[in-house]
Amino acid sequence: MPTPVSAPRIAVIGAGPGGLTCARVLQRHGIPVTVYDREASRAARDQGGTLDLHADNGQVALEAAGLLDAFFAKARPEGQEMRTYEAASGALTGRHVPGPEEMFKPEIDRGVLRDLLLDSLAPGTVRWGHALAAVDGPAEGPRTLRFADGTTAAADLVIGADGAWSRVRRALSGALPAYGGVTFLEAWFDDVETRHPELAALVGQGGAHAADGERTMFRQRIGGGPHPRPT
Repeated sequence: MPTPVSAPRIAVIGAGPGGLTCARVLQRHGIPVTVYDREASRAARDQGGTLDLHADNGQVALEAAGLLDAFFAKARPEGQEMRTYEAASGALTGRHVPGPEEMFKPEIDRGVLRDLLLDSLAPGTVRWGHALAAVDGPAEGPRTLRFADGTTAAADLVIGADGAWSRVRRALSGALPAYGGVTFLEAWFDDVETRHPELAALVGQGGAHAADGERTMFRQRIGGGPHPRPT
C-alpha cells in the first residue's frame, strides 16, 4: 500500500495583489496555502491609489483566479482616459478617450482590488500581524519563517510577495533596492468636483501629465466608492 503524501506547506509572504492572487489560484486547485502579512488587519491602512490591469497580464492572472467578471464589475473603464499637457504653457496636446467597449486596461482602486481578492479566499487564509524577520533552514527544506514577534512557522515552499524590501529575497540573494535618482512628491485632493472643480476639469476621468525633460507632474483620478478621492 503506497504511503500517503501530505500536502506541502505553502507560505505566501505579503497580502498585496500579487500574494493574494497567488493564494487564490492555489486554492482554486485545491492546494492549501497560508498568507502572512505584517499589517495588523485588512483595514490597518489606506491601500493607496489606482491600478490599471492590462488584458495581456493582470487580467490573465485574474482570469486564472476566477475573478475576471468580478473585476470588470468593479473596474472603471473611463479611467483609461489620458491627457497630455505642454509643461510651459499648460496647453492640451493630446487626449485619449476610451471607447464604449474598450477594456484593455481599466482602472481599479487598490483597496477595492485587495478586498475583492481577500473576500475570495477561504476564511483564515491570511495571518495578520506577522512581520517576517528572516527565512532560514536547509535549502532542501523545510524552511523556517521567523517573525518579528518571536513566533515561527515551517514551510516547504515560501513565495515572496513582500515588496521592494523583501525579506524572502534575502534568503536567495544579497541584492537590495538602490535609489535611482527619481523623487516623488504626492498630494491628495478630496471632493474635487466641489472643492477643486478646476483640477477635476484638468484631469478628466482618468489621468493627465506634463513633463519638461527633468520634471513630470502626473494627476490621476481615484474612485473610492461613496467618498471619491481624485488626485
